[in-house]
Amino acid sequence: MLDNVLKFFGDSGFAAIFGNFAEGWKTLLMILISLFLLWLGIHKKFEPLLLVGIAFGMLLTNLPGGELYHPELWSAFMTPGSEAFHDYGTILSNGGLFDVLYIGVKTCLYPCLIFIGIGAMTDFSPLIANPKSLLLGAAAQVGIFSTYAASCLLGFTPQQAGSIGIIGGADGPTAIFTTSKLAPELLGPIAIAAYSYMALVPVIQPPIMKLLTTKKERLIRMNDLRTVSKREKIIFPIAVTIFVALLVPSATQLVGCLMLGNLWKESGVCERLCKAAQNELMNIVTIFLGISVGATATASSFLDLNTIKIIVMGVCAFAVATGCGVLFAKFMNLFLKKKINPLIGSAGVSAVPMAARVSQKVGQEYDPGNFLLMHAMGPNVAGVIGSAIAAGVLIQLLG
Repeated sequence: MLDNVLKFFGDSGFAAIFGNFAEGWKTLLMILISLFLLWLGIHKKFEPLLLVGIAFGMLLTNLPGGELYHPELWSAFMTPGSEAFHDYGTILSNGGLFDVLYIGVKTCLYPCLIFIGIGAMTDFSPLIANPKSLLLGAAAQVGIFSTYAASCLLGFTPQQAGSIGIIGGADGPTAIFTTSKLAPELLGPIAIAAYSYMALVPVIQPPIMKLLTTKKERLIRMNDLRTVSKREKIIFPIAVTIFVALLVPSATQLVGCLMLGNLWKESGVCERLCKAAQNELMNIVTIFLGISVGATATASSFLDLNTIKIIVMGVCAFAVATGCGVLFAKFMNLFLKKKINPLIGSAGVSAVPMAARVSQKVGQEYDPGNFLLMHAMGPNVAGVIGSAIAAGVLIQLLG
């Protein structure tokens, strides 16, 4: 009887952690990190829809003995010459629950489905009404490519550097899509960094916006946007899809899914599909995406000096993207008769609609009657398209 009791506890997770504490402390630390992320998601409401799932997936995958996720299977899957190289059958036969769910990340299924939902919820009217705002969304992508260059100098491979740089787009699904293609070994820390910084938009952006603008610039009022016709709204997603697919074929998956969802919304003849994409599809995919991404954050992949570098470079990417959007708006004002408020340039990152709301909030601190929200939505939705195109460029060049 005693032998059975000893065997029971010998096979338990407690023995795995405390029986060999030289390695067990890493598992214990990962559990504490996951609990901290749960606190951020639940108590501080930092992107809770995804961060809670990511944190709980991290918790489950690091609890010893659960056998939910097997990094060694995915290592063999990605190793040329291995019998399991690119063999999903091996994953399905020998993997756990999270291994099966992770196939949706590895094949980039989840990010694309989320982009359909984002498209179904997005109104491109402010961008159509003011096409100049597309330039602000493009300017913000400088954060991606400058961070890519800096990451290469820090010793990351070009593929890893591209995945780190995409954090500057402030778009979680795009970061996951790019990392899955280029550097899947960094998926855990990059996804956590991307969604954490998305949640911190109201904290990170205002100091940068105020530093780079004068009080006079913050007080600029902009004219009301013109009304956009239904025909324009329908033509826009079709035209963008054709243009982007021909220009950057690697971006077709993300941009195509984004524009399909938007076409369902604007056509007016696919109401059921539009509602399903906005609600049921987004909710289900968010569940699968969160826990499967969190599952990749094992102690061996997460507790590394590179993780600290990724977190630091991620915030730098986001700060540079914000600053470039603001500075380019100031540059445009040198040539425009009707000046634009540079605060809307910060909305060129892809955090919709949070970044646009930050532009509105900062503007109203100086002029309560100044309404910048709809003007900021132009560069904001342009940032969604821009970050997807930037991801396509990186994948096309580095993949």
